[in-house]
Amino acid sequence: MRRIVLFAPLLLLGCGTARVPRPEGGGWSCVPYARARTGIVLRGDAWQWWEAAEGRHARSRSPRPGRVLVFPRSARLPQGHVAVVSRVVSAREIRVDHANWASGRQKGREARDQPVLDASPGNDWTLVRVWYPPADAYGASTWPTLGFIHPEAA
Repeated sequence: MRRIVLFAPLLLLGCGTARVPRPEGGGWSCVPYARARTGIVLRGDAWQWWEAAEGRHARSRSPRPGRVLVFPRSARLPQGHVAVVSRVVSAREIRVDHANWASGRQKGREARDQPVLDASPGNDWTLVRVWYPPADAYGASTWPTLGFIHPEAA
């Protein structure tokens, strides 16, 4: 109980700053990170957020700061992924804040203002490319997405 009481003020501190405190052990997964950044209270793995948001939060194909981009489950993303839009650069480029996108020693780390490019033929954000810092370029892979969850209640 004492550990929870001591940790609670750190969670509140994250609400008033751009920096979200890291959990004990130093690693984040994308779901608690997105939850802490947006206040969206959805449960389950990242890929489950899209359906869980139905009737609770608006969903769209329009990126705006504070909205959560949802990646479905796939062979490469068995739990899916969620990322918080930090800003819109253009109609086909956004920046996101997210955690646990990288692998190896970078796994569990927070990535801030990371570029994401709309690679979908219809310019509807159903397929994206994500910045790959080791190459200092967009990754060669494309990733399907389900859309954006709005933090406001439906």
